[in-house]
Amino acid sequence: MKKTLVSALTTALVVGAASTTFAAANPFTDLPADHWAYDAVTQLANEGIVEGYGDRTYRGDRNITRYEMAQMVAKAMAKQDVSAATKALIDKLAAEFSEELNNLGVRVSNLEKHADMVQWTGKLEYTYHNFRQKDALHEQSGKLKDTVNGYVFRLEPKAEVNDHWTVNARLDAVGSLNHDTTTDVHLERAWAQGDYNNFQVKLGKFEFNPEQEHGLLWDTEVSGAEMTFGKDLTFALMGGRLADDKVYPGVRWASKYSPSAYQTDVFYDSGEDPATVFGVRLQYDKGSKLYGGVGFYHIKDGDLKGTKATIDGSTHVISPYSHDGNSTTDKASIWTVNAGYRFSDKANLWANYARNTKADIEKTSWQAQFDYGNYTDRPEKGAWGVFLAYRQFGYNTTFQGTMYDDALRGTKGWAIGAKYAPFKNVGLIAKYFNGKTITSHDKVEKLFGRVEFFF
Repeated sequence: MKKTLVSALTTALVVGAASTTFAAANPFTDLPADHWAYDAVTQLANEGIVEGYGDRTYRGDRNITRYEMAQMVAKAMAKQDVSAATKALIDKLAAEFSEELNNLGVRVSNLEKHADMVQWTGKLEYTYHNFRQKDALHEQSGKLKDTVNGYVFRLEPKAEVNDHWTVNARLDAVGSLNHDTTTDVHLERAWAQGDYNNFQVKLGKFEFNPEQEHGLLWDTEVSGAEMTFGKDLTFALMGGRLADDKVYPGVRWASKYSPSAYQTDVFYDSGEDPATVFGVRLQYDKGSKLYGGVGFYHIKDGDLKGTKATIDGSTHVISPYSHDGNSTTDKASIWTVNAGYRFSDKANLWANYARNTKADIEKTSWQAQFDYGNYTDRPEKGAWGVFLAYRQFGYNTTFQGTMYDDALRGTKGWAIGAKYAPFKNVGLIAKYFNGKTITSHDKVEKLFGRVEFFF
């Protein structure tokens, strides 16, 4: 992009405060005092934003390069006493010339949020699930199958409140390619976040997916509050409510599979009470090779009480608890531990373990995974990644984990996967799971594919 120097300056290029006439001496021999841009150029020269050439000429009719433009913007950025309108203009120019400013050593990481108080990002993803499960109790029924094709259109606005606080949200519209249906856009998350030195607080409905737990227990939203203290060694304290359909006990049993319901083998009486959850986590991660942490979650929900269900003509109490054949408690207590080792910036080995101390069946969950590659969200062109994992998602421990990408809740087995970015901000993901249900030992297979577009 090229513009003449006079045009760039007189379209409120840098400071925009040139309405006042100054009596300073003419700094340039080729700029007459009666020139229409004389006052603006003189002020900018006096403030050290434009310098002209060594022969004291201004050459205002010459086209300038982006690099020269960035030099003037950098000098304008150093000015402190400017109006709000001028500051907003400087920020917009800095965003336009960010690459050149970075080459000059000028940091522009915070410019975008000042140039526009609300940032909009999002993604569009298409997902394919193919699920197959063999009924060990009824061989004649063969395999139970289900295929789900769908998409999600997501918007994630982020608004700056002040230097420490932002307001954030997530809005989703979900569609089915199987049935050509689409939901209205609905609000998934809305929270305020305060970021200070070694302290962060979240208030509202926010993501509940602790990073180093890798979705073993939680990959959902919680309404409440969370506070995190520390830098390399962090302590997190959270409490809030989960929607009523987020927590319930049961087992996965092929003979009771319900196609497309995606809640296979769940036997429970759904109440109207939301789950109350309280959690604490201690995590060490200095960015070096070794990291790890521990956590504890206490849950209270009436749906955790036992429910009698008839399976193959027999009555069973389907509950994570057994108290003389019936459950009388509505609580769960889950302990977690995680550890990992980074071999390099591309190779990472990690594992998680969790146990519900109040459960009697499917009371443990664990997973171990080796990742290799450089694929991240909003990937660069050519980014890629592969993984190999073993997972066990106990039905009465993994209540709302990442349990539909490969392994399912109530299953255990091996998973493999790969990711690749053919273009910038475009990702292709494929995963395969092969295992069996934990309680009934039915064979389970899962094929997962996704195309995602970030913007």
